[in-house]
Amino acid sequence: MRKILPLGISRNIRGMRRLGAIVFAGLMLAALAGTTAAAAAPAPSASGPAVVMTKTGPAGTYLVDGTGRSLYLFAVDTNGKSMCSGPCAQAWPPLTTKGKPTAGMGVTASKLTTTTRSDGSTQVVYAGHPLYFFAGDTSAGATNGQGINNFGGLWWLVSPAGTAIPK
Repeated sequence: MRKILPLGISRNIRGMRRLGAIVFAGLMLAALAGTTAAAAAPAPSASGPAVVMTKTGPAGTYLVDGTGRSLYLFAVDTNGKSMCSGPCAQAWPPLTTKGKPTAGMGVTASKLTTTTRSDGSTQVVYAGHPLYFFAGDTSAGATNGQGINNFGGLWWLVSPAGTAIPK
């Protein structure tokens, strides 16, 4: 048996249901848009020779690329070879290059080399450490990846000497 409510109450309930459905749909669209934008954010890719230079900030003096984005090393990498691929490389995109990388201010050119990744791209290596960005760094100079234990190892900013900055 259907309950009959006074006209004003019935309209209010229908209106509230409709409003709830609209709000829910809007929230779902916003969530999907955010997920799609995050998933679609392209990893930095090389269009020419990579530039590596230094920046000084709260963590000390560390390596950055030519646009000022912080560079990290992965403590489990060995012999200049990257141990980060697949989902790891999405969170920690490698610094890649087309051609020989260039040493900018504060960087020792003889410490800059490259390695070929499993996908065929050329990754920049500094003092035996493949270099990476952190996807969580949303602006130049951000160091949100510093000291994170992720994908089986620690991630550190890289000093001009080519060592980890464990601060």
